Amino acid sequence: MQGAGSDYVKGAACGLAAVAIWASWSALTRFAVTTRLDAWDIALLRVGVAGVLLAPVLMRQGLARDRLGWSGLAVIIAGGGGPYALVAAGGLRLAPTVAAAAFNPGSIPLFVALIAALVAKERLSVMRKSGLGLILAGALMIVGWHATGSANWSGLRTFGVALCLCAAFMWACFTVVMRQAKLEPLHAAALVSTGSLVIYLPLYLALHGIRLAQVPLADLALQAIFQGVLVTVVSLLLYGRAVAILGASGGAAFGALVPALSALIAIPLLGEWPHETDWIAIVLISAGVYLTSGGPLPHRNHC
Repeated sequence: MQGAGSDYVKGAACGLAAVAIWASWSALTRFAVTTRLDAWDIALLRVGVAGVLLAPVLMRQGLARDRLGWSGLAVIIAGGGGPYALVAAGGLRLAPTVAAAAFNPGSIPLFVALIAALVAKERLSVMRKSGLGLILAGALMIVGWHATGSANWSGLRTFGVALCLCAAFMWACFTVVMRQAKLEPLHAAALVSTGSLVIYLPLYLALHGIRLAQVPLADLALQAIFQGVLVTVVSLLLYGRAVAILGASGGAAFGALVPALSALIAIPLLGEWPHETDWIAIVLISAGVYLTSGGPLPHRNHC
């Protein structure tokens, strides 16, 4: 029992560290795409820097087609690489940080649980099902209030939420495939980043040319380091470790904590103050993530 508790602590620490980076990504990316950059730029910075850094890893370890096949390789590149970043950043461009983060990555555990149950035949305990219910209730509460109680809500914001939901599904597919293939986190990061770079760079240059050269160097360097190193490499290593220890559903559940941290970061950075309903929903999501991730519960001592 002590060993299991220790494993949970290690997995939870990795999951929480990854969440801190993701929450910063939600706020910083929304700031970027509403100022000097757009979703296409963010996706290029995310896979470009990491793709170059991790190319030696990919050359050394290969494409892992024996474990993934071409279809699995396509899923992890799309679900965790350039296409995911493009869709997620597009959602953040249109939707408020709290609402966007409620669905991506807030809803990722729901998709992971569904995919894992249908594809991998992974069974969920009553506690995890209860946690998923709390996460869903919290996410719907956030978006429901913004859609009906906010005068600033529009069709474009609804489309932004839809993009975030699509991004969450893409990342969930990546999570399940990575887990089934038993890929090492660094190898997975190399496949995602370098594979995306090879496909995405020609498309970006054809559509946008060298537009990034017009961005101030300080802003470009900040986003390149954050998007290409912290988000794409460091957070994926942490996330992969959490998934390896806690399982696909347990590791992904920590993503549901992002709305809470994103809301806090968005206050000083973007001036977006959450409503009281948002905070109630955040509490529900936080409780749900603990249950879904398999966190230990107190037991009664019987005499």
